[in-house]
Amino acid sequence: MLFDRFTGICYISFAMDKSLRNLPSVDKILSDKRIHCLEEDYSHDFVLQGVRQHLEEVRRHIAKGVPLPSFDQMVESISTLVNSLAQPNLRPVINATGVILHTNLGRAPLSREATVAMEECSRGYTNLEIDLDSGKRGSRQVHVQSLLCKLTGAESALVVNNNASAVLLVLSALVKGKEVIVSRGQAVEIGGGFRIPSVMRQSGAKLVEVGTTNRTYLSDYEEAITHRTAALLRVHSSNFRVVGFTQSVAIDELTPLGERYELLVLDDLGSGCLLDSARFGLEPEPMVQQSIAAGADLAMFSADKLLGGPQAGIIVGQGSLIAKIQRHPLARAVRIDKVRLAGLAVTLLHYLKSEAETKIPVWRMISASVEEIEERAQRWCDLLYGAASVIEGESVVGGGSLPGGTIPTRLVAIKGRGSVKDLADKLRCELPVVIGRTEKNLLLLDPRTVLPEEEEALLNRLRNILNN
Repeated sequence: MLFDRFTGICYISFAMDKSLRNLPSVDKILSDKRIHCLEEDYSHDFVLQGVRQHLEEVRRHIAKGVPLPSFDQMVESISTLVNSLAQPNLRPVINATGVILHTNLGRAPLSREATVAMEECSRGYTNLEIDLDSGKRGSRQVHVQSLLCKLTGAESALVVNNNASAVLLVLSALVKGKEVIVSRGQAVEIGGGFRIPSVMRQSGAKLVEVGTTNRTYLSDYEEAITHRTAALLRVHSSNFRVVGFTQSVAIDELTPLGERYELLVLDDLGSGCLLDSARFGLEPEPMVQQSIAAGADLAMFSADKLLGGPQAGIIVGQGSLIAKIQRHPLARAVRIDKVRLAGLAVTLLHYLKSEAETKIPVWRMISASVEEIEERAQRWCDLLYGAASVIEGESVVGGGSLPGGTIPTRLVAIKGRGSVKDLADKLRCELPVVIGRTEKNLLLLDPRTVLPEEEEALLNRLRNILNN
């Protein structure tokens, strides 16, 4: 683009003008045999969209001074574009990062039994909302309700599409227009800008913060209670931890206060832990059944974090409150689908059968010993013919669970021939996709988060890259 500073007029350069005039028409490209062959696999409109998209991209490049590509180059680019547009963008990933609940990688992987149940339900019709004994309409909640009650000790349960929805639904249905007291240190923001104060405003409840960021006492809650107060809310700190000079109020301290003033006590547990994390050398994570036993009226938590199931938000607690929440109009907007219900039901059965540590991948990864991980890591190195070594490292739970908690592990460290970034890019950008972490010019792979059935594909991929 040329600018005449005397006239104030911009002129398209001669070369640019010529390139634009020589740009082939849509019809000419469509008439090419190679493009026409694409219509054997895709519709005419789909191929046409790809042609127009590429031509527009070429025009933008020409405006930036990029030379016009040859006709053959354009045909090849359009063929690649059309084929790529037809491929699903969501792909399986081998997680070798050592982050067990990696939010960007979809959080909890599911057990084989859960995925089988989900596949079977997605293939055809199900008894989602029909009572097979009576033949009458039923509730989709019955497929998991009794399982959740047995596991947590709650009177009733309700499942929605995620925990953010569960919290919003509870506040909207029970405390709209009233005050809810929360510790200032628990008015948190988690991933994606999800903030407790924002949820409060959306629900119509009024947030009343008490205490300070690092220290809140029971007396702070009591002093803030007015005739407008409807509930006391505890919120899991999720993905951060305050250490040092701290004080917080446990749920079993809040519940007597709520009972004394006839207030609801709500517990947003976040991760949804049903097993004692301390058994595995981790910090104690709040457990759902402990919250219910302590007298919380309702507890809300995720299904796709430490529970190890598909994405869902779970509400457990008093039957009368659950019934009221179910009748709220928002409950239909956030309800869970049949496929995830099927996976969740099987995941809950793993706990009831005391097989969570052997069946649910999250707990298999957490409970794996350093010796087991070291054995796998050494086997990988042996199969990579000296291109890697075993070093000490740490895995993390992630997903807003057990913030700051780590698990000793062993890492497979690969230096590679070129830059570590090039090696990581190759693993990430071709199938099967493998994602590790880079540190000090090393590619680090943690066997803890790699499922055993993924090992062969990962090692084959590494050998191909390292040998070329």
